[in-house]
Amino acid sequence: MDRNVIETEITMGTVHSAAIEPYRARLFVEDEIVKDAEITVGVNHRGVERIMEGLPVEKANSLTEKICGICSGVHLWNSVLVAEKGLEIEIPERASYIRIIVAELERIHSHLLYLAHGNEVLGHETFSMRLFYIRETVMELLRMIGGNRVQYGVPIIGGVRPRAELDEMKTQKIREGIDYIREKVKEFADRFTSDPMIMSRITGICPLSRKDALRLAVTGPTLRATGVEFDLRREMECYDPFEFDIITQDDGDVKSNLLVRVFEIFESVKIIRQALDNLPEGAVVDRSWEMQDTDITKSYVEAPRGTLYHSYALEDGRVRNVVIRTPSMANIGAMQHALIGHHITDAQLGIVQCDPCFTCTDRAIEIVKI
Repeated sequence: MDRNVIETEITMGTVHSAAIEPYRARLFVEDEIVKDAEITVGVNHRGVERIMEGLPVEKANSLTEKICGICSGVHLWNSVLVAEKGLEIEIPERASYIRIIVAELERIHSHLLYLAHGNEVLGHETFSMRLFYIRETVMELLRMIGGNRVQYGVPIIGGVRPRAELDEMKTQKIREGIDYIREKVKEFADRFTSDPMIMSRITGICPLSRKDALRLAVTGPTLRATGVEFDLRREMECYDPFEFDIITQDDGDVKSNLLVRVFEIFESVKIIRQALDNLPEGAVVDRSWEMQDTDITKSYVEAPRGTLYHSYALEDGRVRNVVIRTPSMANIGAMQHALIGHHITDAQLGIVQCDPCFTCTDRAIEIVKI
């Protein structure tokens, strides 16, 4: 008996209860199985790179913190690194250590937010709220260091702001905070992985193969969840003094993505402890540099979601030719592939498994000549 196959389009967004930010997903399904998918960003486009064009470099750097409310610090850090590389500025070693402490605290808060949001999508409100509660500790540590819970403004050209200097009281509070976070995240991980209902719900869901991850230029924890042992921090000179493991999983599914971020929190705690134990003496900022024109300079850092790229040139102290590429640009596109062949009820889990930051990505527009 011949059967007519009817293809149905299911649209999610631009506002969806399982997503924090606006986006639009089109799922093309047959018998509730996803046959093709299209994820559209740009709903919240703000033109940050265009706004930065021609601004004084300090003001332009500050604006990069507004790109993302979750990884604001690493955007500012990378933008400052562009200027420092172009102007050949050597920052004090103490400032470098403080930058890394802040970057790893931000990685912890980003991963905790991801885990909390993931459990919310799973429908486990209890785990979600407990993770948000744990995250409060790291948010308060960031507020203590920089003065704000979000957009703490620690890096500046030549080092870090003097207000971010770490005295004995602050270092002790950071030690206590990361010890508490490690203990609570371990408790969560033990309960999470021992729950058979949760594990069955996330195991084998929307996997991305290692081959496809490399072909689609996936980056960060989403790449490492497919078994690829690559972390850009290994290639960043400022991380040379620190020992840490590159966390990988093999299956590339929702479970692997969740577990990579859980274990990376422990590695961030390890890095912060080393930085506090060996924090160099000396100044936190070098103001002896002079402004000059530079060619386009590029900088890459490992943001919580993967490789982050910033570049610009300097002309009369103002930035020109600004380009920013966030890790979600590639990761969101890869999720379109990961959804294919899976049930429509798993689609939202499949999309959020890469920790998409739609606001980070909503900066560029595509001009199509017709």
